[in-house]
Amino acid sequence: MFSKLIRYVVVSLALAVAPQVLNAHDTQPLAAYQMPQVTKSLLTDIVETKNGGLVAIGVRGHILLSQDGTNWTQSQVPVQANLNSVYFISKDKGWAVGHDATILVTHDGGLTWDIQLFEPQLDKPLFDIYFYDEQNGIAVGAYGMFYQTKDGGNTWQTRFHESLLLEEDREYLSELKDTDPESYEDEAGSLLPHFNRLYADDNALYMIGEAGFVAKSSDFGDNWERVDSFYNGSLFDISRVSDSQIVAVGLRGNAFISEDDGQSWQDIVLTKQATLNSVFSDENGTVYLVGNSGALLISKDASKSFIDYSLADGKAIINGLVWRNKLLLVSEVGIKSINLSELK
Repeated sequence: MFSKLIRYVVVSLALAVAPQVLNAHDTQPLAAYQMPQVTKSLLTDIVETKNGGLVAIGVRGHILLSQDGTNWTQSQVPVQANLNSVYFISKDKGWAVGHDATILVTHDGGLTWDIQLFEPQLDKPLFDIYFYDEQNGIAVGAYGMFYQTKDGGNTWQTRFHESLLLEEDREYLSELKDTDPESYEDEAGSLLPHFNRLYADDNALYMIGEAGFVAKSSDFGDNWERVDSFYNGSLFDISRVSDSQIVAVGLRGNAFISEDDGQSWQDIVLTKQATLNSVFSDENGTVYLVGNSGALLISKDASKSFIDYSLADGKAIINGLVWRNKLLLVSEVGIKSINLSELK
């Protein structure tokens, strides 16, 4: 089952709470293999770069580039870690994150990549990365992993934000900090949920995760406010789909909409119950929900209703985007391209 397959590896190590500078360790990574059928392998994210090209990432360190959405070339990547998310701040500079607390950087539009962070001993995945500018970035992942950089990723520091905890957990830690400082650090590293996705929305930064976790920052991640829970299952993606609407999606076909910048949320009624992995929209205001079992749901009426265009092969769709009149999807069986004219 590919319910965000890359996202859920059960591990027992807790993230250290004390801030520390992290760099690539002595463990020698292995470079990704060049594979002839790489476009048919499990892919997890796809983005358009500032020069109009495409970058897709996936398992075993696979990173693919394309200028036409049809022909793809594989990049030189120094790790075989499964990759989960990719982000470009300019046409040349971007980052990708994945398992083994891996953070990669490119300075040439994705042709080649260098390691900024690689911590295989943690055995934990990073799920998303965001940069406010070329110097300031955040990477988040399983078990409350939260890394921040102020120097373009040359160094990364762990951060622990008590404001991201539930109120009862904050009270518990406050008492423990005074009575048993050593246990405080151990406990603090085990109370945060998986952080699944970051989303920048003008001057706000959202973060979502398991157990209905939603948080919002007004200073790009230095400080956070946890949003009152409106759902107790995992959330996998969040995106603004119009000037007045934000949509979040998650387990078992659960989707929610906010029309007040995330202060309150209402259910979106859907006929399909498959786990939803991503939500995105195009310049015409069309909203796309994609997920497991080939789920592809499309709304052209401001998310009031969704038409089911799910794919017959039933393969999980992890993410996608609209590009040059095509719907490009990354899935458990690689890249899928659908002409928008076929979806009328």
